[in-house]
Amino acid sequence: MPDKQTKEKPTLIVRNARISDIPGIRKLITEAYPPHIENYSPDAIRGHINHFPQGQFVVIYDQKVVGYCATFKISGELALQPHSWNQITGYGYASRHDLHGDYLYGMEVCVHPDYRGLRIGNRIYTARKRLCQAEGLKGIVFGGRLPGYTRRIKKYPDIHKYVEAVRNKEIRDPVLSFQLRNHFEVIGVLPNYLEEDTQSKSYAAHLLWENRAVSKSGPTGKTAKLAETRSPDRVRLSCVQYLQRRVHSFDEFAGYVEYFVDVVADYYADFVVFPELFTLQLLSIDNAKLSPEKAILKLTEYREPFIEFMSSLALKYNINIIGGSHPTKIDNDDGVYNISYIFLRDGQIHEQYKIHPTPNERYWWNIRGGNEFKTIMTDCGPVAVLICYDAEFPELARHAVNQGAKILFIPFCTDERQSYMRVRYCAQARAIENQCYVVMAGNVGNLPGVKNMDIQYAQSAIFTPCDFPFARDGIAADSTPNVEMVAFADLSLHALENARSQGTVLNLKDRRHDLYAVKWMKKKVPSLK
Repeated sequence: MPDKQTKEKPTLIVRNARISDIPGIRKLITEAYPPHIENYSPDAIRGHINHFPQGQFVVIYDQKVVGYCATFKISGELALQPHSWNQITGYGYASRHDLHGDYLYGMEVCVHPDYRGLRIGNRIYTARKRLCQAEGLKGIVFGGRLPGYTRRIKKYPDIHKYVEAVRNKEIRDPVLSFQLRNHFEVIGVLPNYLEEDTQSKSYAAHLLWENRAVSKSGPTGKTAKLAETRSPDRVRLSCVQYLQRRVHSFDEFAGYVEYFVDVVADYYADFVVFPELFTLQLLSIDNAKLSPEKAILKLTEYREPFIEFMSSLALKYNINIIGGSHPTKIDNDDGVYNISYIFLRDGQIHEQYKIHPTPNERYWWNIRGGNEFKTIMTDCGPVAVLICYDAEFPELARHAVNQGAKILFIPFCTDERQSYMRVRYCAQARAIENQCYVVMAGNVGNLPGVKNMDIQYAQSAIFTPCDFPFARDGIAADSTPNVEMVAFADLSLHALENARSQGTVLNLKDRRHDLYAVKWMKKKVPSLK
């Protein structure tokens, strides 16, 4: 009988990265790279996984992330030409992933310095090559660091001669020598590849591994065939144009909400969207004239029962619910935030704070803006929520699409037509410029006893890019203005992916990464705990 005190031997696993690995990946990068090289943000790693989940690998040893590999597909037209790391990777988000790309681009390989005796680098490169072969791609391309160059720059002031000396095994570079042993060939040198890489003097070796099983001129149809099996094709979206009327209890409010969830579930919708601030209807229960501050405190009392109820509906009716938004006062920073709660049908609950409160929200309720904007992984792929006014800031939608979002949800609340049209025009612009689907849902009716909710104007809609595979005018569905109703649309994620890579216009592929970028600044996120 084995000794019970014998410690179990640690296992080493190479697998695809998951969202839950993000903290471990960031810790690994901090420990593996010198301090002057900037770490990936959580949003950037989320982008890696969302854009191309099968292309991201972690190595787990003794329950710790000790290796990470990030890749995406791209055309040889781009990968084999001179480029910088920021240009080719979309500033580290892998947002230039191309469904129909014929090469695999290696944007990151990172190994923990304390575990390099376990041949982790070899394992990662093997996984990468197997992926390239499985996808039927022509090869793997990347820019490899040259960290030994600064120590030998006096002897080799010409970077090309330094690379040649490493290739001829006259000297050793800790990174390039390893890559050459893994059968990569040098096809050039990339200047100004990664500016913060001072050890390499911002140079990189332009490296290529050819997949001999695929001829240089041969088709790569296997890529598209494999990609088509990895995500759902049709997604049924629905939006509720919700009537604001007085209710006399939380149960009455819940009854109205459940009615609509039941209806859209009967039509097998994958998502249903409720409007921004639709829970202000709960203030009509007492119908008391409350100051804005007391009104928010009253609404905060409903937060827990609201979340419990909506989550139960998502599970009961097997549907993902974008729960409009609910203003909440947060005790630990004395702030009020307009928060959208997202209830997934597997029981997960997510939050998205409104980033840009309107002047009215700031005036009436002292609502503050949140500091974090991220995608949410669902069973239909990554999505994001922009609350009303947030849709009027194109940087947010681009940040979400950089993280892999294909569907944007916009719960909104507008009082008259001009306000509504601002949101609608911007929602359609976001769909076109980001080649994504956009779903917006608003309130109708009125609540005379609730300040700032006395009148409403809405025409809820579902928008697509404007191109041949999609609905005429880029409108998949819309509602009758100012009437309580539901709108539905069946949309294809594969049509979206094809439009992004082979459409009449290529808004995402044609971005000038050499000129501009959206960069999210780090800031503390308010917590409800």
